[in-house]
Amino acid sequence: MNSYYSTGDVSKKLNISLRTLRYYDQIGLVKPTAKNDSGKRYYSESDMLELEKIVMLKETSMALKDIKAILDQVTIKQVLTLHKQQLETNLQKQQLSLNHTNTLLNILKLEGHLYWDQLLPLFSKKEDKNNKKNRDELWSQLFKEEEEALLTSQLPKMEDDNEQILKWINVIKRIEICLKHDKGPDSEEGQLIAEDILFLSKETFNGNQQLANKFWEIRKSETGSSKAHLYPLNKAVITFIESAVNFLEGSEDKK
Repeated sequence: MNSYYSTGDVSKKLNISLRTLRYYDQIGLVKPTAKNDSGKRYYSESDMLELEKIVMLKETSMALKDIKAILDQVTIKQVLTLHKQQLETNLQKQQLSLNHTNTLLNILKLEGHLYWDQLLPLFSKKEDKNNKKNRDELWSQLFKEEEEALLTSQLPKMEDDNEQILKWINVIKRIEICLKHDKGPDSEEGQLIAEDILFLSKETFNGNQQLANKFWEIRKSETGSSKAHLYPLNKAVITFIESAVNFLEGSEDKK
């Protein structure tokens, strides 16, 4: 026995409004298999399948006129493939938006404020692919292939939302507090910070001190940091880090 669905049933099952169902009927996109004397529409299983196709094709941003032209020609597999591609595109856009939001949250943690021009890219649908390409080219010039691979996987990024980036942010905030209260790199707090930096550095660079030193030379240079697309750090913070670590390592050498 064939099953038939009223417009109300179809609306609930496929999340299509009654108005839309009437419109599809009017333009001949999907006509219900049956109508009673009062004009009430009833949809068959075959009608439901056609409506499901339309719902999925609309998810790919295809116009109704195009859907109508190809509806009888496409298979469910083709519709699902198109739908999958659209979902993957949407996921990429959402991930970009999430990365940017995490970046802004981390900047807010570091600087305590944000400006509207930093928020604007959050609403942009276009990825700056040229910027990424330029950064990748610069990094390939600065580091060996295996070094670049290690940095790409290990280096904390502003778009991250994890414990590693939070540790580095906290170190920078502690340095800023020291600077605010005139505590030098050789102070007790300064040396505790230096110990944490060395520990985090070992963690980040997998114990590769040569790579850590090479990265630091770029990091402490304003021009180098800019070219490598690294987050700009205050010069006073950079100087504090270098002095604190040098003082700590010098003290340990004397022991």
